Amino acid sequence: MMNIIEIIAAWNAQADYMNKWDSLGEDEKLKWSMQLEREACAKIAEKTICDVHLPTGTKIYGSRVATAIRARGTT
Repeated sequence: MMNIIEIIAAWNAQADYMNKWDSLGEDEKLKWSMQLEREACAKIAEKTICDVHLPTGTKIYGSRVATAIRARGTT
């Protein structure tokens, strides 16, 4: 989990001069923070060796879980 200083640094590292953290609206800050958290979770899921067993008996591997986590931010 990232702290606020890391989140701000990550934004500022990829933003241009006129679009630094302090110029963002609260909704943009929240969206960015959630995106970073989803990506961190997806990276962990990709490295997962264990299968996730669904009630249907289907197995889902880490890469599929990671794809699902990333997709959550696109809807």
